[in-house]
Amino acid sequence: MNRVLIVAGILCILAGLGWRWLARIPFGRLPGDIHIVREGFSFHFPIVTCIVISIVISAVLWLLRR
Repeated sequence: MNRVLIVAGILCILAGLGWRWLARIPFGRLPGDIHIVREGFSFHFPIVTCIVISIVISAVLWLLRR
């Protein structure tokens, strides 16, 4: 558990330092994300982005357990 928390902290720090470049990655605007725009109303639900992030996190955690 200690190793997971340390790695998560380091990843958060690296993400904060590299935010300028990470903002260019098209996550949140992938095909399949739900985006509804109507008069006076906007709704955005990045379902495909959530699935991709979940798969990546699961793979990383699986590799760390090995």
